[in-house]
Amino acid sequence: MSINSNKEVVARFNREVIAGKNLQSFDALMAPDFVNHSAPPGVSPAADGMIAFLQNVLWKAFSDIRIDILDQVGEGEKISTRKNVSGVHVGEFFGIPATNKRINIEMLEIVTVQNGQYLEHWSIWNYLKVMAQVRS
Repeated sequence: MSINSNKEVVARFNREVIAGKNLQSFDALMAPDFVNHSAPPGVSPAADGMIAFLQNVLWKAFSDIRIDILDQVGEGEKISTRKNVSGVHVGEFFGIPATNKRINIEMLEIVTVQNGQYLEHWSIWNYLKVMAQVRS
């Protein structure tokens, strides 16, 4: 696949899965041997760990999720994305009850896309900056 096709796979995952909560798209976009290199300790690095985080943390804590892809750079099968994920804090998030505030999470991620599917994933985000928004 071309770099632009791989960028579109990442954009589709963000649009359909993270923001759209589409489980069929999740299944279609995950390679059978997917590895999330950024999975927290105790969480499966396979696709089941990623969907568990989305269902049990992100989607319960935030409504009206929006994703703005700010930059994407590709080289071969690897796509780097700088994005802003925002949502209204409507449920408990890491022990903090709902505040009904719109929270912004700035993220950097690298995804290996192979045959139109996520094969590997790395991400970083500023946990303290997000928690400061939730607590303020």
